[in-house]
Amino acid sequence: MNKHFCTGALAGFALLTSTAFAADSCNVPQLKVLAQKTLGLTTMEKSLAEYSKTSGTKVDLVYFGENDRRGKSRLDASTKAGAYQVYYVDEANVAEFAAAGWILPLLKYYPKEYDYNDFLPGRRSVASYKDVAYFAPLYGGGDFLYYRKDLLEKAHIAVPQTLSELQTAIKKLNNPPNVYGWVARGQRGSGMNVWRWSPFFTAMGGEWVGKDGKASFNSAAGVKATQTYMDLLKYAPPGSATYDWSNAIEAFRAGKVAFMIESTPFADWMEDASKSSVASTVGYARPPAPLSSAGFGHGFAIAAYGSKDECTRQAAGKFIAWASSKEQEQARLKDGVFSDYNRTSTIASPFFKQHVKPGIVTGLNAISDTTKLNIWSSPVWPQVGDNLGVVLEELFTGTRTNVKAALDDAAKYTDAVSARANRR
Repeated sequence: MNKHFCTGALAGFALLTSTAFAADSCNVPQLKVLAQKTLGLTTMEKSLAEYSKTSGTKVDLVYFGENDRRGKSRLDASTKAGAYQVYYVDEANVAEFAAAGWILPLLKYYPKEYDYNDFLPGRRSVASYKDVAYFAPLYGGGDFLYYRKDLLEKAHIAVPQTLSELQTAIKKLNNPPNVYGWVARGQRGSGMNVWRWSPFFTAMGGEWVGKDGKASFNSAAGVKATQTYMDLLKYAPPGSATYDWSNAIEAFRAGKVAFMIESTPFADWMEDASKSSVASTVGYARPPAPLSSAGFGHGFAIAAYGSKDECTRQAAGKFIAWASSKEQEQARLKDGVFSDYNRTSTIASPFFKQHVKPGIVTGLNAISDTTKLNIWSSPVWPQVGDNLGVVLEELFTGTRTNVKAALDDAAKYTDAVSARANRR
């Protein structure tokens, strides 16, 4: 593994030396990076000392868990402390950070030779706010319709192409307690039930905000999406109304579920025969129309207050470009990390095709034109999304029964949050 890794990573140093630093007269001795641990960053750390030596800039990675990472970066930015020059951000908080001026537009400082346009369209979309790129993707994905090939073949059911076909197939294959037709996230949270509900909402024609600037997810589309989601949960394992993503994944790879729509990186989990009882029996397709593939992405952005001068911003941009480069993605692959891919060239590379099952590669290509951000790209999204998640969980568990009234309450909360934010 390591000898393959070194070949790819050192090729990146040659590029870094010959282009990125050739005409650099800036002297930036240190960059401090607020980060969240991923497998890809673990691979990157193996070549970080060489990067620091070549660039002349020592890079210190400070890791936090997801919630702490968001909180620490928000505190550092909102107080203008500027302790970090680079933040790890994601699709859920890029709008908040960009709108507040806490992170800088990236492409001014991202060297062109690192080919930002090689990132998958879905990744570039979620890394942007108002069509301006703010971070370089390190980790991300879209959605697959995960299905049990063996169950479909036995029942003579074709892979569903439409939501209506999926609903019919779920009902036909539902045979509890042996096999359930469906599983999905039910647990409250902007990144839990709301994330999975959002493609249903947008598929029904829903808009987060109306022409009057008021929240509009309590529309007929919102009600229909919620009722559809609740109907599907009737065919899920007991307790699914409060499942998080890990519960859903484990139910599926335990062989208890026929269909699931979940994020693409979990395909590797399905094929891990040491932990998955359904390895080699899983199919990967695009979500059935009109559902889109829910795009997400995490990556590095330039912290505005920590990077106060042009030299520091250039150094931060060059580090981000190197950390998200084609060479680093190849190094990850050769280190056995097939979940942290973000580039068109990575999926097309011989190594990826050789080591990733053809069905997964086919599925990835199939979702490329339907992957998009389904959540509301707004600075107030973290508050709004979490509150909506509470309301949805109450509906899924039966604590509340009036869908329209529940969504009305969530919309009122959203309007109040937006009004407070606009007064600042």
